[in-house]
Amino acid sequence: MGLINWVVEQHQFLMHQCFSLPFAFLFYFLTKRGYLSLTCRYLFVSVGGCVLAVVTMGIYSLLLFVSTFVFILLLAFVDPGYIHIWVFGVQMLWQTFWHLLIQYKEYWLHESVSIRMFLAVSSLMLLTQRMTSVSMDLQEKQVTVTFSASSKRKGCVMLLPLTSYLLSFTTLLGGPLCSYSQFVFHMQGIKPPPSPLGAVFLKLIQVLLLELVRFCLVCFMKQNIPDPSHSAVLCGILWVWGLALVLRMQYYSHWRISECINNAAGFGFCENSSGDWSGLSDGDFWSTEASSRMSDFARRWNTTTASWLRRLVYIRCKHFPLFMTFGFSLWWHGLHLGHFVGFLTWAATVKTDYYIHRYLHPKLTSTWRKLLYTCLGWINTQMIVTCVAIAVELRNMSGLRLLSVTYAGLFPLCNILLLVILVKVDTVRKTTKVVM
Repeated sequence: MGLINWVVEQHQFLMHQCFSLPFAFLFYFLTKRGYLSLTCRYLFVSVGGCVLAVVTMGIYSLLLFVSTFVFILLLAFVDPGYIHIWVFGVQMLWQTFWHLLIQYKEYWLHESVSIRMFLAVSSLMLLTQRMTSVSMDLQEKQVTVTFSASSKRKGCVMLLPLTSYLLSFTTLLGGPLCSYSQFVFHMQGIKPPPSPLGAVFLKLIQVLLLELVRFCLVCFMKQNIPDPSHSAVLCGILWVWGLALVLRMQYYSHWRISECINNAAGFGFCENSSGDWSGLSDGDFWSTEASSRMSDFARRWNTTTASWLRRLVYIRCKHFPLFMTFGFSLWWHGLHLGHFVGFLTWAATVKTDYYIHRYLHPKLTSTWRKLLYTCLGWINTQMIVTCVAIAVELRNMSGLRLLSVTYAGLFPLCNILLLVILVKVDTVRKTTKVVM
């Protein structure tokens, strides 16, 4: 019962994010009517972000302000060719310090951590994304930022868009991540988008439906908590699957609210496509949950973060890029025990998925075989994602015990065992070819 109550109380970001929605509409209205100059727009989103940080995080908002100040100093004094290394190193050290402090309070001192501190550290993680995105742009010369000591006004002009990008109230508490150049383009508003009211209203309805389904699912699970000593194995597995679905639905709601805030401010309109407001999105419930392969789920889950990880780690690593990417992801998320188990399991099962698809896909010659492969793949993906979600979200040994008691943990273990077998088979085949 306590576990379910814990789930209900988690992710209070929705309430804090809804606080930003009226101000996003106000920003769009004032911009559309021409009441805000470009400088005033930057001031509006940055000051709004600072106020939101202080209101929601209190004293812990200093975590964000210190990071922003240090980032500006690095831009001013470090050569663009080395700026990414410095930004990445300093920011990750700062973020890791606070993650380890949370663990120290929870596991060593056995103290409850303030929700304001959790909000600040979560926002600090998003700030890391935006900072490293800018530093990579500078390193790759996609963006140029210069600070001239002889021209203070020019320096302030360059400083204001960067500060607004980092502390914008539209992305302070949640994604999706957009590039600095995209942000500047949206802020300049060369061609203002149409009214986002309809799109925002539709997405808010989707959030309400998600929360209603999640509430009903939690109530049902409260009444049907399985007893491992008496319940059937299938009942325990289905209960754990429902728990993981509840945890994932919180993220889908969180992402939809984030989209609403950005859309309400006029961001995310796709002018070149069908004219919808899906230009800034972290994932859709139906397309993500319908994934029949772990690799597809990994790409669709938290889309902008997945793209950021690919750019930051995957394409830069020459050796074991997949495991290095998921390894960095567990570092970025906080280095809890559940993170180690969850993300390394995720990496191993994605690798297994590549091997299975390579061996089995050429043999799917008939429609019924393809359908059977898709159905079994979907069940396998759902159960692996269930184990990953439980391990990562519960963070400590309680999640791992739950997976072992209900036998749900057998699914990723079988996948990892299959990976070992397939790797050995592949090695033998390559050796045979070389000998021949």
